[in-house]
Amino acid sequence: MTVDPRLSINQATIKYADLAAALRVTAEAGVQAIGLWREPVAEVGLATAASMLTDSGLRFTTHCRGGFFTMPEGPARRASIDDNRVAIEEAATLAAAGAPGSTAILVLVAGGLPEGSRDLVGARERVRDAIGELVPDAAAAGVTLAIEPLHPMYVSDRAVVSTLGQALDIAADFDASVVGATVDTFHVFWDPDVLPQIARAGREGRIATYQVCDWRTPLPADVLLSRHYPGDGVIDFASLTEAVEATGYSGDIEVEIFNQDIWDTDPLTVVERTAAAFGTSVSMHLRRP
Repeated sequence: MTVDPRLSINQATIKYADLAAALRVTAEAGVQAIGLWREPVAEVGLATAASMLTDSGLRFTTHCRGGFFTMPEGPARRASIDDNRVAIEEAATLAAAGAPGSTAILVLVAGGLPEGSRDLVGARERVRDAIGELVPDAAAAGVTLAIEPLHPMYVSDRAVVSTLGQALDIAADFDASVVGATVDTFHVFWDPDVLPQIARAGREGRIATYQVCDWRTPLPADVLLSRHYPGDGVIDFASLTEAVEATGYSGDIEVEIFNQDIWDTDPLTVVERTAAAFGTSVSMHLRRP
């Protein structure tokens, strides 16, 4: 099987594989790039993780995740912002360690409504303010902060930023080389305004990364674990991918899946199936040189 060179495996897709195993099976399957999560990197230490990434020969595509700063001012907010500064440095270090073509992108999940709050507008403003604090650090490190809108079902506990338009409105206050957006099919496919907003993101130079996986019902009891391989659900990858490609985006494309059955499967099998699904659902909609 020929693996699309633009495919990247987001480490969440093989959650139970430690960093060494994740790097190994991704390379063994013929995939050229990987997006990492902070927890497996922390398990071995940043310097060791960077060395392992270099030895793997893989490109580094994103670091997941930063964010979670919708709480009001106080010790918890200060701790969160400081932790995001650490994440920025991690992203820069890993991007430097990856193969040529690696990108220093930190994915930001905004955070949900604070306990007892119904003030979505205020929470989003606190997201904007936090990003404003982090921009100097990100710019100095050469890292792009990629705001990720999440499906509205996560608004209470994970992300008060629910649409690509909302993410772009926040990003608009900052230089596009430092603050962009994550376009994740699972989270934005439902939005009737998504295609114009993708075009807007392209005009503004804000598409930091493109992630794909599928949506299928019924949803499990834990809706976080409701993602599927591309092609196994209802998402129209043709229109979304072609819209992203039309902006001139030519970077790697991550498959990020949260699904218990997939996590319980042998990770090499998962990566191989992911590559096959990407080939039949996404690859044909990509522009070629």
